[in-house]
Amino acid sequence: MRRSENEATRAFLQALTRRHFFAQSGFGIGSLALLSLCLLEERLFAAEATTSSDPLAVRPPQFAPRARNVIFLFMAGAPSQIDLLDPKPKLQQHDGQAIPEEFVEGERFAFIKGTPLLLGSPYAFERVGAAGIEVSELLPHFKTIVDDVAVLRSIHTTQFNHAPGQIFMNTGHQVVGRPSMGSWLTYGLGSENRDLPGFVVLISGENNPDGGKSCWGSGFLPTVYQGVELRNSGDPVLFLSDPDGITRPARRDSLDVLRALNERRHAATGDPEILTRIGAYELAYRMQSSVPELTDIGTEPAAVHEAYGTEPGRVSFANNCLLARRLVERGVRFVQLYHRGWDHHGTGPGDDIVHRLPKLCLEVDQAAAALVKDLKQRGLLDETLVVWGGEFGRTPMNEARNNSKFLGRDHHPRAFTMWMAGGGVRPGTIVGATDELGYAPVEDAVDVHDLHATLLHLLGLDHTRLTYRFQGRDFRLTDVSGKVVTKLLA
Repeated sequence: MRRSENEATRAFLQALTRRHFFAQSGFGIGSLALLSLCLLEERLFAAEATTSSDPLAVRPPQFAPRARNVIFLFMAGAPSQIDLLDPKPKLQQHDGQAIPEEFVEGERFAFIKGTPLLLGSPYAFERVGAAGIEVSELLPHFKTIVDDVAVLRSIHTTQFNHAPGQIFMNTGHQVVGRPSMGSWLTYGLGSENRDLPGFVVLISGENNPDGGKSCWGSGFLPTVYQGVELRNSGDPVLFLSDPDGITRPARRDSLDVLRALNERRHAATGDPEILTRIGAYELAYRMQSSVPELTDIGTEPAAVHEAYGTEPGRVSFANNCLLARRLVERGVRFVQLYHRGWDHHGTGPGDDIVHRLPKLCLEVDQAAAALVKDLKQRGLLDETLVVWGGEFGRTPMNEARNNSKFLGRDHHPRAFTMWMAGGGVRPGTIVGATDELGYAPVEDAVDVHDLHATLLHLLGLDHTRLTYRFQGRDFRLTDVSGKVVTKLLA
């Protein structure tokens, strides 16, 4: 047997010609060459948006857009759709009864144990607007803009805890490291204001979002595209003011020297992040003049403050809504407001749906409605897309953690509600529906990737074509799925 194998090997070697050898080895050499070209192409693609000294320069959309800017009102903690925008008479009828087993068999909840009891909403709903959209008594101001909004009742997600849910809603992936929506938009379209960031974040409420700054990070995109948080106290942006003893001419001279050094380094290495750094220094210099003027809402007329419920100098969602209008007026591409506190588990009066939920609605309802009205009155609503919602919804059952007597709802990824206005959205309409208990979508189910695809579409971007090559793969906001929700489009 051994002799037979040796003879076969010898015969193969004798038959192997030099020409055959070079032809076969060429595949290996070609593979190495192809690999080097791929790596070169990856570097070139990654640098595409930052090859100029102005990575935030305006770039044309891929097709005619319906919107130019986005204001995302993010209700961190997840508001209860059943108590606000998705009424369920059947749930009221069976309040206090055990939920049918087929709904919860094999289900995993964040806190609920055993078979929970159904919980009808303690709030009355009213049909309002030309379309007769049902709205909770907790949202009296929203009722006045209902003909300008589309209510989306069939959103669902894969995440049922706050941090991954918020990161998923903002980046299309539940693990940190992906670019956020605002980063994708400024990467794809640039910014129309050279003196302000293209992506601005404003925070109010109990504390910061559970997902942290990853919710507005740029991930593997150049850092120039990450969200810039405007702070509520002190300088709106850290280190915005010049240090004592530094004059404006001295600051300008120092930046010019720094720019020259960075440009020499970029010429030697070709690293696009150096151009990002140059752009960041220059933007920061211009922001020293633009940001103080922007954040001085005291210059607004008294009627505007009355409409929003704003108080200059106070930290509030209302103040941030007014700032959001001022930002889009100045051409900022993406403005995101986070208002934390919507986590209504019912462990006590501080987080239940009887005491705490009405307070949260008072904090946001007037200002959100005023924002839509203000944009419309100024002719900005047609080109500004306003989005309101959280990372998931709340269960149609009472959580009753540790036998609590306070009414509350656990996290619910199966179905929740968001609303959108302006920017090409069909006004005065309802899209999607949930079952009679509000547990899951039964009509026009929309997942997070579908929502992202629709937002990009309204801004003139095909979600499958807005890509960025990283580590050998073309990434996109919608990952490998997503479809445009055409029923939302005007």
